[in-house]
Amino acid sequence: MNFALSETQILIRHTAREFAQRRLVRFADEFEEQGQVPPDVLREMAELGLMGVAIPEALGGSEAGAVAFALALAEVAAGCASTAVMMAVSNMVAEIITRYGTPQQKQTHVPRICSGEYVTASFALSEADAGSDPANMGTVARKSGKKWRIDGGKQWISNGTTAGVFVIWARTGEAGHRGISCFLVTQGQPGLVVGPKEDKMGLRGSDTVSLALDDCTVDDTDMLGAEGLGFGIAMAALDGGRISIAAQCAGIASAANRHMQKYAKERKQFGTPLADFQAIQWMVADSEKELDAMTLLGWRAASLKDAGLPYSQAASMAKLYASEAAWRVCNRAVQVHGGYGYSREYPLERYLRDVRATQIYEGTSEIQRRVIARNLLHPI
Repeated sequence: MNFALSETQILIRHTAREFAQRRLVRFADEFEEQGQVPPDVLREMAELGLMGVAIPEALGGSEAGAVAFALALAEVAAGCASTAVMMAVSNMVAEIITRYGTPQQKQTHVPRICSGEYVTASFALSEADAGSDPANMGTVARKSGKKWRIDGGKQWISNGTTAGVFVIWARTGEAGHRGISCFLVTQGQPGLVVGPKEDKMGLRGSDTVSLALDDCTVDDTDMLGAEGLGFGIAMAALDGGRISIAAQCAGIASAANRHMQKYAKERKQFGTPLADFQAIQWMVADSEKELDAMTLLGWRAASLKDAGLPYSQAASMAKLYASEAAWRVCNRAVQVHGGYGYSREYPLERYLRDVRATQIYEGTSEIQRRVIARNLLHPI
């Protein structure tokens, strides 16, 4: 196996790292306090090619692939996890439309996501009673001539206030996953109401909202993919999203790890640097080991995706391990910093709050274990 990165992958990583150091690291706390990442920051990301890393150049993307996207996302997450979430969801939506959209849908929406004309894009699947069980969704779309009327609600929707376009799932037929379709709905569409931002524990710079759909009417041409095949589109998108979360975890954990190592060498107790105590050395060693493992698991899943090979199992394993290991890395970093780790003087407490969400969204750790076990014990 060749672990050497291509020139394109190195360039994308360097671009994302420079952007994160210049535009994110010093301002992440400010974004959190304001409850938003400024639109000009997101548009600059688009100008650098970071809102369509794996999208074909013909549609305005960088055409650099899934590994390059994982590299870039980790760098952004190391600077500001909230910004990384917004980047990840926008790239996910651009990929969904590129893969399943009609030529007209692709030309209408994908270049706008990649260029920053749409500040972000949004993925609207979850509902109050349909989180881990999306096939149980209550949102419905009824056919009316050449239009569809959508009624229902969505919850925990990232990028809701800034999205130019939403991919929204609704039931169009029988109960269960076979009766679900998805639609492209633009911001400001009559009948689409964006709720207030959730008051979250972490990732506070990334807006998360509920959506209300009250006779939201869209054209036949706004259905994404064939009728009744929306569930499969959602599951395929979530597989890619799990690679994104593994990359986010690697970025957050790497930032926490750097702070921990630096502090351990500078801080003295009993006249000795913390780095000279075996207990601290073991924390540093364990964290470096886990950071390397989560990075490589994510790269493997992304490499399979780039090669056009099945990657669902690898993505679930990467997401599960990375989300739980990154929590441990951030927790150790707080512990090494002692009281300072618990204060807002250092970013460690923010890393810990931000990384906690990764065990929940895009399928909880429990769902990932279920996916992995099912594939091993009851393969299709």
